[in-house]
Amino acid sequence: MFALSSGMPPAAIAVVRVSGPGAGIALEMLAGRLPAPRHASLAELKDSAGASLDRALVLWLPGPATATGEDLAELHLHGGRAVVTAVENRLAEIAGLRRAEAGEFTRRAFLNGRIDLAEAEGLADLLAAETESQRVQALGMASGHVSRAVEAWQGQLLALMAGAEAELNFADEDDVEVGESVTQRLIGGMGELAAELDEWLARPAAEVIAEGLSVVIAGPPNAGKSTLINALVQRELAIVSPVAGTTRDVIETALALDGIAMRFSDTAGLRTEGADAIEAIGIGRARAAVEAADILLWLGPADAAPSHPRCVTIAAQADRWHGDAAAEAAAAHSDMILSAATGEGMEALHARIVEAARTLLPREGEAALRQRQRAALAEAQGWLTIEARTREAGDLILLAERLRLAGAALDRITGRAGVEDMLDTLFGRFCIGK
Repeated sequence: MFALSSGMPPAAIAVVRVSGPGAGIALEMLAGRLPAPRHASLAELKDSAGASLDRALVLWLPGPATATGEDLAELHLHGGRAVVTAVENRLAEIAGLRRAEAGEFTRRAFLNGRIDLAEAEGLADLLAAETESQRVQALGMASGHVSRAVEAWQGQLLALMAGAEAELNFADEDDVEVGESVTQRLIGGMGELAAELDEWLARPAAEVIAEGLSVVIAGPPNAGKSTLINALVQRELAIVSPVAGTTRDVIETALALDGIAMRFSDTAGLRTEGADAIEAIGIGRARAAVEAADILLWLGPADAAPSHPRCVTIAAQADRWHGDAAAEAAAAHSDMILSAATGEGMEALHARIVEAARTLLPREGEAALRQRQRAALAEAQGWLTIEARTREAGDLILLAERLRLAGAALDRITGRAGVEDMLDTLFGRFCIGK
């Protein structure tokens, strides 16, 4: 198979990759020779009639120590559209060679044991990363952070399973420890591993990083919500008007602060009287957005703020009420004073949002799990969790089966179990050349 593996032309350089048992033959047919393995070589690429297509750098990478685990050839072309098209058309003429499907290069790498499923998911996230936090998290996954943890857990499970197997099948051997102490040690080991898995499950989900934290701006009508979101995104996203009820729906926009992906939402003013039917629908959506928010920015009286674990109460529109003793006294109960119109307090608000966001993200060096991985880990943790004084705790056969089921659940994280349907969905996320 072959595909363009760099960005779409035009570009300075275009990289076309060929993978499979016929890669070397294809390279010889275009370049007229097979260069020394793993050394870049300048070659003139020609079509079937001997006409020149391009002067390019070519690399010959014999398998299995390649990205796909197969023989691999790379053509580093001049990045014009016509050049790339001509070379691809020539490759398509070669018998046994075809264009790759989406994600097929990475899928072959998985099937040939070059990467596991967790690393493939990390690579997919890395290709889609738009912010620094997304890049760091995806790079850790693609580099095998989760895979190494799973490997260590599987090692612990194997040690426990070996102990159970020894007593079940070789109890009559002199050098095999038997008795209640073995069972208790087995239960203790299961408990320790379950506690470690529980710590991982307590970490933020990877989807929070990939999709962005939800930051909702809420408050009563005319509190300055639309002015604030316009100031944050530095464009006229929402209509600003002195008329109460101007914002009638949730207006959402993506924004990155200090490399953290966030989704900011402006909502309809919350009030119980004077709203027409359409505005009432917007108010209902606003309340739902407040409940689902990761971070809530409340523009209104601090004592009227909704109960929320990460609520920042803001005395907004400070440029309008400075000098008003009553307003200043009320503002003293808020977390911060702000004027989106003049910029007063905006830097402090930026820092406050980032500070709250970091409490929702994995700490440096920690890996977050995707929903599929979390489900498998939770299942494994469930099989390992057992009450010490139950009847099952005294049955070594049942304990051994729990260990086997926990191991099977962990296998699904790295793709060592039956995952064919899930593979089709996963690798379909990749571009053609990956």
